[in-house]
Amino acid sequence: MSGDDAISVRCWPGLLPYFTVLDAMREFTRQRDAQTPDQIWLLQHPPVFTLGRNADPADVIDPGPIPVIRSDRGGKVTYHGPGQWVAYLLLDLGRSGWNVRQLTAAMENAVIRLLAVHGVRAEARRDAPGVYVAGAKIASLGLRIQKGRSYHGLSLNTEMDLSPFQRIHPCGSPGLQVTQVSALCPDLPAQRVAQELLEQLSASLGRPLQKGGS
Repeated sequence: MSGDDAISVRCWPGLLPYFTVLDAMREFTRQRDAQTPDQIWLLQHPPVFTLGRNADPADVIDPGPIPVIRSDRGGKVTYHGPGQWVAYLLLDLGRSGWNVRQLTAAMENAVIRLLAVHGVRAEARRDAPGVYVAGAKIASLGLRIQKGRSYHGLSLNTEMDLSPFQRIHPCGSPGLQVTQVSALCPDLPAQRVAQELLEQLSASLGRPLQKGGS
């Protein structure tokens, strides 16, 4: 993505319900026009399993008390919860001349470079979008494109309880292991991870970020 126009960043404290954010993203995308500035929303959710458009409900093995929500993003089933940073990218791809594959690669590369700075080798996989460390998934991706405009984005396991992932087949892959930043970089504070994630997204997208309101 090229251009000097800044992307507005909105960061929320606390935990925001998934449905609240989903409705807000849909409304923002519906109402935006050719001049609406792009945004990145950075936040965390309370515990929730989400099913993407390609998800098989059978991949939710035993949700227990955790709600299961059907989403309109791409991908299959994943888990969101406290200690996981979620970055939602609300971008006008038509205006920038980018496509979904380029945006997906940019998100993956941002996480890969973030980890590389701290000596962790991570990689993307052609057959399964996301970022992996030694075969364990650390970041999940899912997008929705509506009239050339994206919403949803990526989730980065940072400092969280990973046990809910055992209640599902993560991303529709039985036996897929998951990991998180705190297990690989125990001295890296979660707030620093958030800051570095935004910095790396800025580099991957080739655009500056401007802090917006919360």
